[in-house]
Amino acid sequence: MIATMAGTALLGLALQMALSGPRPDLAASLAAPVTLAKPLLPLMVLMLAWPMAVRLARPGARIGLWPLAVPAALALALAVWALVATPVDRLAHDWLGHSADTCVPAVLALSAAPLFAGVRLMRRGASTHPVLAGALIGLAAGAGAATGYALSCTEDSPLFYVFWYGAAIVLASVAGAVAGHKLLRW
Repeated sequence: MIATMAGTALLGLALQMALSGPRPDLAASLAAPVTLAKPLLPLMVLMLAWPMAVRLARPGARIGLWPLAVPAALALALAVWALVATPVDRLAHDWLGHSADTCVPAVLALSAAPLFAGVRLMRRGASTHPVLAGALIGLAAGAGAATGYALSCTEDSPLFYVFWYGAAIVLASVAGAVAGHKLLRW
């Protein structure tokens, strides 16, 4: 399950790199902690959510969701810091950037294949929590897609990436929950 999901995630990343390529100043930009957080926060979510989803493939399995609060709290703290530190006349610009209208659809498109593969793989199990399992698969797929997208995106304000990447990840989680409800029940 893990190898297949990783393969589909890498396929999504390869597609993103083929279409957009990495940002020209990627190495230099990642030297700034605020910019480094852009791919690391969703990567942390991916690394937490996917093992939780895999564990739920077993009947009666139980998980604690509290570890997911760590990256969420870090993202919220980063966004609040940026909100306080950003001059009022730049708030709208830093929140919307120049690519807000393409960010969410791009991340959702990149998460589609891993989400589909994850739900198909989860059907091999016997989850007694199909909605939660689906939501965690969607969370992992959305977070993985956001991680890859972050390597191309030049929007470095936490106001932008916490909100827009977060919205895409939440939408992928909702799609996963719906898929889990419909396809993972037994």
